[in-house]
Order: sequence, then C-alpha cells, then structure tokens
Amino acid sequence: MSGSPGSYRDRIYIVKDIIIKLLEYGELNQTALVSFCGLNLTKHKRILDELEANGLISRTERVVGKRTITVYGQTQKGVEFCRNILEPYERMFPRKKEADESGTNIGMLLLLV
Repeated sequence: MSGSPGSYRDRIYIVKDIIIKLLEYGELNQTALVSFCGLNLTKHKRILDELEANGLISRTERVVGKRTITVYGQTQKGVEFCRNILEPYERMFPRKKEADESGTNIGMLLLLV
C-alpha cells in the first residue's frame, strides 16, 4: 500500500484510514497506528495533530516506567465525520482496489459504533 514507490493516497483517505483503524482497535499507541495505516510519522504527524485539534481523534500520554507513550483513540465526532462525510465521499470517488487491502468491512464497523 504505502511501501511501493509509486503509491499515493489522497489526504482524505489517510484521514479515513486513521479513524477506521481506531474504530477497529479502540486505542492504539502512536507507533502501531502509524504502522497499521502505512504512514511515516515524520511526514504525517501533522495530520494526526490536526485530527486531534478538530476533535476527530483523542490523544493521551501515558507514562510507563521512564517512557512516555502517546495513545490515540476514537471520538464520537470522528465516527460521525467518517460515517457522514468520508464514507459518502469514498462511494462517489472510490480509491483504487489495491489500496483497501485490509479486508475489513468498514461499513459494518461504522454501523456497530
């Protein structure tokens, strides 16, 4: 998905992938979230910050021993944004077939929440 040199994902699909992964797992530490979404932390940290600033995801920091771990979670506002805006957008403008290789039924996840 993101590892191939010619692959490119529009920002809107990156946002959707982040929210969907948080729906799927509930909470993820920063490293896991970035890895599961196929992102580069240096390159995409700003997107995470903007999603948090807009209340679409939550961020907490937990101290574990001497380390501080950043954990991201879903918010109801993010779920509604995904359901009401991102899902209809992707139905109108579907991404390439190979881009959604997770196999997760995204619509079912949104209905369950």
